[in-house]
Amino acid sequence: MIGAAWNLMLGVAWVVLTGDFSGGSLFAGLVFGYLVLALIQPQVPALAGYAQRLPRLIRFVGFFLKELVVSNLRVSYDIVTPPWYMKPGVIAMPLKARTEFEIAFVANLISLTPGTLSLDVSDDRRVLYIHAMFLDDEPALTRSLAELERRALELFH
Repeated sequence: MIGAAWNLMLGVAWVVLTGDFSGGSLFAGLVFGYLVLALIQPQVPALAGYAQRLPRLIRFVGFFLKELVVSNLRVSYDIVTPPWYMKPGVIAMPLKARTEFEIAFVANLISLTPGTLSLDVSDDRRVLYIHAMFLDDEPALTRSLAELERRALELFH
């Protein structure tokens, strides 16, 4: 969190020093600020791990977009073809997420993906109940959702 604040301050400083108050100038300032913070990260303990967050975020967005496209195509194909291939069901997925924010983030990501919907969280917050449109292979679906959770949690650690 400290790194993001410093990056924003460096970006604004860039805009003020260049005198160009455009979005492009702010973006350039944010890029230069990120590079500066990545370079000084080893000397400033408060910035530990900051430079690794952007590549993780980019990888996660790419992964999630791929999952989104694949699930959209699968649901679309099932809707367009006359015999329906769906086998709906509810699964219980063990959670690695512990905080309320992490659990809500993972549950919402799962609900955003077509064909799956987060239903409820157990009272001890260790299990997420999910309705799946295609429950052909429950272990494979659980592994896929656990991979989504793992990648999502990487963004916060």
